[in-house]
Amino acid sequence: MNAKYALPAILACTCATTSALADSPAQLVLRDGFDGKDFARSGHLYYRDNAEQKAGTIEFQSDVKRTGAGALKLSVRPFCPPDKANCSERAEIWERTKYRVPYNQGVWYGFAVKFADPIPSGDHRYLIAQWKREIGPKAEGDFSPFLALRLNNGKLFATVETNYVAPIKSQKSENKGKGCNDDEAPVWFRPDTNQMRALVATDDNWDESDGQEFTGCTDAIKVINRGNKLPTPASGWIDFAIYSKPGPDGSGHIEIFANNKWIVTVTGHIGHADHGLGKNQYFKFGPYRAADTTIWTLYYDDFRRSPHCADVLSDANLCPMK
Repeated sequence: MNAKYALPAILACTCATTSALADSPAQLVLRDGFDGKDFARSGHLYYRDNAEQKAGTIEFQSDVKRTGAGALKLSVRPFCPPDKANCSERAEIWERTKYRVPYNQGVWYGFAVKFADPIPSGDHRYLIAQWKREIGPKAEGDFSPFLALRLNNGKLFATVETNYVAPIKSQKSENKGKGCNDDEAPVWFRPDTNQMRALVATDDNWDESDGQEFTGCTDAIKVINRGNKLPTPASGWIDFAIYSKPGPDGSGHIEIFANNKWIVTVTGHIGHADHGLGKNQYFKFGPYRAADTTIWTLYYDDFRRSPHCADVLSDANLCPMK
C-alpha cells in the first residue's frame, strides 16, 4: 500500500470488522441519504427546533443531489434584530442525544456538502459543520467547537479549538502565524475565555491576507500536512470523511479527508476540559452564521457515522491495511 495513505496505527483498529455493541452508541453505524420526505431512522438525526433555528428552513428535495433520490436543502435568512448583540442564524441538523459518542472515544463521520450560488464572499462568520462537547448546566463560558469547517471571504478552512496553553514564543502582531515551524500550528490565543483556536487546513485560494487572527504559534497542537488542500467552495459536491477523537490532555486525534484526498492529521490538545462539560461529543451540520442580510443555502447528502473508516471513506483502500 502507498505509504502516503498509511494512517497512524491508532486508527487501524477502527477499520477492523467488529460486532456492534447494542449498549454503546459509538459502535453503531448510522446512515442517511436524505432520499425520503423525512430523516431516515437509521441516521438518528433531527432538525433542532429552537429560537436560533427560526432563521432557517429545511427541505427534503430531489432537484440537487449527489447520490440516491434526494438531498437536504438548508437555508438561513436575515432574522436577527439590528440591535441584538451576539445573535446568530442557523439551520442545523443534530445527532439525537441518545446516540452521541463519548468524548474520549474516536469515531468517523462522513457527509457531502454543496454550496448554492451565491457563495458568501464577505469577511464574516460562517460555519458549515462543527463538532462540540456537551455543555452541562454548571458549565461557565461559551465554548467554541473543538473542530469546525468554516467559510470566510469565500474561502474554506478548518479550525481546532482547545483550552488555553501558554504560547511557546512571544506573540507578535506582525507574525500572523506565518513564522510557525513544522511542528507548530498557527493559533489565535484567547486567554480571557481559556481557549485557543488553531488553523489546521485551508483551500487553494487562501493567501497571506487571510487568517489575520492567527497571530501566534503553538506546539500543543501538531498539524501534519498530507499534501492536499481543501476543495474550494465553488468546486461542486465536497465529500468529507473525518475522524474525531478529542483529547484536551494532549491525546486528541483528528483526520480530515475530502473527495478521497487526505488533507491533514491533527494531534495534541483538542477540545475542552472545563468544569461542568458533558460526557459526550456531538456533530451538527448546516449553515450557521452571525447575523447577515442575505439568504444562504447549502445542500447536504450521504451522512454516515461509524467506528470503522471503511464505512465512511468512499474509497476503502485509503483505510489502513490489517
